[in-house]
Amino acid sequence: MNELDAWLRLALLPGVGNTSLIRLLTAFGSPEAVLSSGRGALAAHLTPAQCDTLLAGPDAVALDAALGWLDQPGNSLMTLADADYPKTLLEIADPPAMLYCKGTRDLLNRPALGIVGSRNATPQGVRDAEAFAHALSDAGLTIVSGLALGIDAAAHRGGLAGAGSSIAVIGTGLDRIYPARNKALAHQLAENGLIVSEFALGTPPLPGHFPRRNRLISGLARGVLVVEAAPGSGSLITARVAAEQGREVIRHPRLDPFSAGARLPCADQAGRQTGRIGRRHSRRTGLAATAGSASAAPRPSAGRVSGGGPLAGTAGNSGRPSPGCAGRRAHNARYPRTKNRVDAGCAFGEAVDA
Repeated sequence: MNELDAWLRLALLPGVGNTSLIRLLTAFGSPEAVLSSGRGALAAHLTPAQCDTLLAGPDAVALDAALGWLDQPGNSLMTLADADYPKTLLEIADPPAMLYCKGTRDLLNRPALGIVGSRNATPQGVRDAEAFAHALSDAGLTIVSGLALGIDAAAHRGGLAGAGSSIAVIGTGLDRIYPARNKALAHQLAENGLIVSEFALGTPPLPGHFPRRNRLISGLARGVLVVEAAPGSGSLITARVAAEQGREVIRHPRLDPFSAGARLPCADQAGRQTGRIGRRHSRRTGLAATAGSASAAPRPSAGRVSGGGPLAGTAGNSGRPSPGCAGRRAHNARYPRTKNRVDAGCAFGEAVDA
C-alpha cells in the first residue's frame, strides 16, 4: 500500500469524519500507522462503530473510482502531509485532513479574498460583485467563493477575468457540479482556476455540508467581502466564521436595505477596505494596480440605510431609506427566492439544459 492509497482509504471511511481523522493522525502519526493499528489501539480514539468501519476498510469500488479520478489530468488529492498544503488553513481550528483538487492547486497558497452573498442577488449586486472581483484579481488577489448562483458566480467570473484567477470551494464531491446551472462556470474554473472539496467523490449536496464549506472559503482568504446577505444565509455564516478566524469582514457599500448584511459590524466603505488589502499585496509583489482606485472598482458615494448605520452606497442607493412593507413586497416579487428549488447537481461530463 502506498501513501496515497492509505490517505484515500481513510478518506473513504463512512462515519469517520474530519475531526476523527485529525485525532487519529495526531495519535498515530501517519495514515499507514492508523490502518495497521488494532482495535485496542483504535478504541482509545474512536467509537466501537467507527472501529468496525475502519477495520473493515473502504468500499473497493469507491476506492477504485477515486484512484481512477486521480489519474485524470488536473485532478489531485492534497493532504496535511503535503508541503504545499495551504498555510492559511493550518491557522483555523479544524483544517481538513484532505482536499480533493481540480485545476491549478498552486492558487491555494496565493493571497486571496473571499466574496460571498445572496443566491437571489439583484442585478446591481451581481454587477458590483463581478467588478470588485475583477479589480481585486487584477491587483493580484485570488478570489475565493462557493460556486453558488448569484453573487458567488459573479465573483468567480470577475476573478477568472483578472490576473489572480479564482477558487471555488464546494460542498459536494468534485465529480459533481452543484448547482447544475453553473456547469459552464465550473469547467472554466477547472481549466483556468481551481475547484476544491473536502468531501469524497460522489457526495451529494447535503445541507449540512455547506456551513463546513464556508469555513474553508474564509480560511483560505485574508478577508471576506459580503454582498446582499439574507438573514440566516450561508453568507452570514461565512462572515461570522471569518471573524472568528481573525479575518477581515468587509461590508459591500451598496446593500439591499432588507439585507441582514447591512448590520454587519465591519467597514462602511468596501472599496476603501478592499483597496487596503489590495495595496498591502501590491506593495509586497510590486503590482501597480490597487483595488480601491476609481478605475479598479465601483466608486461608492456616501449614504445611509435605515437600521443599518452609515453606509457608503452607489448613486442608485445613495441615502435612500427603507421603503417599508410595500417596497419589501415589490422587491420580493422582483427577486423571488429559489432556496426551495430542487437541484441535485450534475456530473462534470453530463449534459444540462440551460
